[in-house]
Amino acid sequence: MLADVETRSVSPVFVGRAGELTALTEALAAATAGEPQALLVGGEAGVGKTRLVEEFVGAARASGAVVAVGGCVEIGADGLPFAPFSTALRALRRTLPDELAAAAAGQEHELARLLPELGDVGQHEASQEDSTARLFELTVRLLERLTAERTVVLVLEDLHWADASTRHLMSYLFRTLHRGRIVVVATYRADDIHRRHPLRPLLAELDRLRTVRRLELARFTRTEVHRQLTGILAAEPDPATVEAIWTRSDGNAFFVEELITTHACGCELSESLREVLLVRVETLPETAQRVARIVAEGGSTVEYALLAAVARLPEDDLIDALRAAVGANILLAAPEGDGYRFRHSLVREAVSDDLLPGERSRLNRRYAEALEADPSLVRADERATRLATYWYHAHDAVKALPAVLRASVETRKRYAYAEQLQLLERAMELWDEVPDEVRATLRPADYAEAYPTCGCDPETTPLRHLDLLAEAAVAARLGGERERALKIGKMALRILEEENDPLRSAWFWTERSRLLSGLARGDGWAEIATAQDLVRGLPPSAVHAFVLAIAAGWGMVRTPGPDSLAAAERAVEYARLVGDKPIELNAQLTRGSLLVAAGDVESGLAEMREVLDRTVAAGQMTEAMRAYVNLSSCLEGVGRSRESVELCEAGIALAGVHGLRDSEGWIRANLAESHAVLGEWDAARENAEWVLRASYSNKPRGAAALRLAQLAVLRGDVAAAREQLALARELFGRKDPMVQYTLPVAETELLLTAAEGRIDEARAVLADAEGDTVHTGMHRYVWPLLLGAATVEADALGLPAAAGGRAAALDRITALVRRVAAPSPIWQAYSLHVSAELARAEKRDDIARWTEVVAAYEPLDVPYPAARARYRLADALLAEGGRRDEAAALLREAHDAAVRLGARPLREELELLAGRARLSLTDPVPAGPEPDDDAFGLTPREQDVLTLVAAGRTNRQIAEELFISPKTASVHVSNILAKLGVSGRGEAAAMAHRLRLLESA
Repeated sequence: MLADVETRSVSPVFVGRAGELTALTEALAAATAGEPQALLVGGEAGVGKTRLVEEFVGAARASGAVVAVGGCVEIGADGLPFAPFSTALRALRRTLPDELAAAAAGQEHELARLLPELGDVGQHEASQEDSTARLFELTVRLLERLTAERTVVLVLEDLHWADASTRHLMSYLFRTLHRGRIVVVATYRADDIHRRHPLRPLLAELDRLRTVRRLELARFTRTEVHRQLTGILAAEPDPATVEAIWTRSDGNAFFVEELITTHACGCELSESLREVLLVRVETLPETAQRVARIVAEGGSTVEYALLAAVARLPEDDLIDALRAAVGANILLAAPEGDGYRFRHSLVREAVSDDLLPGERSRLNRRYAEALEADPSLVRADERATRLATYWYHAHDAVKALPAVLRASVETRKRYAYAEQLQLLERAMELWDEVPDEVRATLRPADYAEAYPTCGCDPETTPLRHLDLLAEAAVAARLGGERERALKIGKMALRILEEENDPLRSAWFWTERSRLLSGLARGDGWAEIATAQDLVRGLPPSAVHAFVLAIAAGWGMVRTPGPDSLAAAERAVEYARLVGDKPIELNAQLTRGSLLVAAGDVESGLAEMREVLDRTVAAGQMTEAMRAYVNLSSCLEGVGRSRESVELCEAGIALAGVHGLRDSEGWIRANLAESHAVLGEWDAARENAEWVLRASYSNKPRGAAALRLAQLAVLRGDVAAAREQLALARELFGRKDPMVQYTLPVAETELLLTAAEGRIDEARAVLADAEGDTVHTGMHRYVWPLLLGAATVEADALGLPAAAGGRAAALDRITALVRRVAAPSPIWQAYSLHVSAELARAEKRDDIARWTEVVAAYEPLDVPYPAARARYRLADALLAEGGRRDEAAALLREAHDAAVRLGARPLREELELLAGRARLSLTDPVPAGPEPDDDAFGLTPREQDVLTLVAAGRTNRQIAEELFISPKTASVHVSNILAKLGVSGRGEAAAMAHRLRLLESA
């Protein structure tokens, strides 16, 4: 009977899980209809996750779907970077070779980091901030293209073993996969996910996504255990056996299988489940047990050739041992490749745990020696990591250190920065265990690229512990572990306090600046200043150029001026002297932007275009994307919005080709600004929403939220504007204020508070922002703020509540106008507009002034401020009288623009003015003669009441002054509000002053 049980320890009958299987098949149907699906299947070890997935995979294949399975690999304490994705893509390549090649076309060198069979990996840029994100985006696009016309089921098993890079890619995939006929099913052990398990945050994140469904498998009920035993035994089990196994297994499907096998062979049921798992191994022949122990220590799957090299058995004996282990359902042939694995990881863990300490290290040494003797025994993408793990667990520090360092280089090339950091930390752990003479043979050229070697020859200079710290700091930063990077940098700076090495110290201080800024712990200037002090007076070097470039870049976005420009000049000069092209291009781009800010527009733009052309031609995508962002911003800053749009569209196309989603977010944020200026508000909104949805850097997302807030204000949606402005503030943070964000935030807040009738608070906003208006090159943000402030004061003219503080507010605006530059036509037009609004606020409104403003806007493609200027000119013409045709034409132009833009507040103001003047907004000729009634249909008594309302009187005070009852006064006020189409007394008073209704009273 034992033989029968051994060959059928898995029930041929699928037991239970009807609801879960239905959920999976429904997801398959939805995916086939074109809606991507993502499911997480969790449950304790042995509960039946694999069996459920196998049942689903069989049904999927029967329906014509292509299935690719990849599993996370546990090798000692380390996982292989991207292991499940690499395995699954390899399976897809075997099944759909032509289709996968077509889907990967043009990006083979990048995707080779996941699937080496596609070719050599592309050039690695050590400082590339978005390299991992680019790889992730290309992977998602590959899957979308591959599943455009066929259904694919992607199964990723054992997420509890997933390395950090796999977890990050999984998160990215689930968040961004929106097209294709694909089902992604991921499994994990729920009982392994303790409070500090690294998978827990990912599960929490995915739970918040509506597109991800989570299935938790419960243990079997007693009835289901009975059905499972019936299937295994092919006969009805006796009640005593069912009861005993149900009690001992507690409904765990795998334990049921192991217990019935133990019971069937006549063994007594032990109290320890670990012993239960070992029973069948111990019944194997001694040679088979030995092979099982070797396989257990080799990893999740061991290749046959590697196993043969480690076992050192005659081939016939090895095959007999494997046959016995496979026959007993302990080992299985790997589903892909020429290797073996345990049928269940619980058994492998039990066998591995049963090894003696010396036995474990000896087996790891033999694995390492075999792999060193013949590297072809394992796939190239796994070789370095597995060799490092084997030597480490063999407790041979001399062999382990270089192996771990080589593995760190390989993981860096794959953008697996979290795994690179783990390996570097392991190298630092081994560092002091290795003799000096061995460490002296290691070279920075082989293992370190994070920072320049400060004048030392990397081919001959020995590798230092500080080199490892620098590599680890950069790996931590690029892998998103900025807190860890800070700690590593702090450790390095403590070491450097005892050494006279200013260049290395300066490099670490500069890194610290970038980290503090990224963590919103400060602006990072103190750290940059320290770095500059350290390199001051030293001969030119790559580190010196790097520090100056970072300082110039810092100043470009915070305090553009002569000091920042000088730093950029010196950075370019030093980079050229030492032959560092990337730093030279970076500093040159910064210099171009600073030249534009300083007023040398054409020279600055030409320099930036040169950098853009050079970086694109050289394939330096990180700097090319920065060039697109900065150049488009500078074009917008000098009023060349249409050029900015064209440049942004080209940058977005290039970012899309290279999978640079975050860079695309920065460019789209700029594109939204240019669209808004050009009056293409719907396009601006669409781009801003894309950035909020798809970008993952806070600054462009903040800019997008701010743009949506500004559009909401102009369209009269105060609630939406408040919501988006709060989000923008949150995303920008408070520790590193940048003028390019603080001033537009202030402008939006000012307009919002004024729209809510809080004039004093609007004035306070301008007063708080005054300090930010002094920076060179920030006129593009100052002029809109001043225009908003001047317009608020003019609109509030005559409101008693706004009278106090008016003079001080006007003085502040006037003083700011005198010190703000207007170096291009757009800002010259704004300057005239602000002056006209100030004149209106001081009752010095005149036709000539507004005519000049309208003429200044005429050649510019800025429909909203131009419409407001036409509105004011029409109002001035009507006030003077006799030029109704001109006023009507201006009102119609402005009204058409307001309707097209969806600018409801402006449209309503125009309609009110046209109604008061009895002018048609659709008829090209005046609707009738000069009206006798210029009071908006108000009766003489209502005009009297309106005059008192505008003076701030209550209903009782109005009644006393006009000798009427309070109730009658209330009725008059209600009629006035209805005729003016306003909701409150303050708004009625403001409109009365704006439309000069009181002049006829």
